Amino acid sequence: MLGLDTNVLLRYIVQDDARQAQAASRFIEHALSPATPGFIGHIVLCEVTWVLESGYGYEREQIAATLQRVLETDRFQVERPALAWRALDAYRDGIDFADALIALVGDAEGCEHTVSFDRRAARYDKIRLLP
Repeated sequence: MLGLDTNVLLRYIVQDDARQAQAASRFIEHALSPATPGFIGHIVLCEVTWVLESGYGYEREQIAATLQRVLETDRFQVERPALAWRALDAYRDGIDFADALIALVGDAEGCEHTVSFDRRAARYDKIRLLP
């Protein structure tokens, strides 16, 4: 297994820098396989989501479809994929992907809930607003 940094995955997805996109594509399509997958951590998924939203102006539906393709690709091994899928479902329901994933990881680790000062995050049932 080989770890993937956010910038490699982003170059592969957006194809906006010809040299780096070509290198990322060659690596992902030729060096990775189901037997030797690229590991994608939760932080990478959160960063990809944030960059596609804020840096590239992707719509939520586009980002959700992109994350789904990443989760379904057999050349990738995502950290705790069941939690990533649940965070994607929450994202599709209007919750911030990172907020959902933070709360879901906490839940999986035995947390009663996650506290936050973020009112938008507290819309998720696993997050409680800290007054």
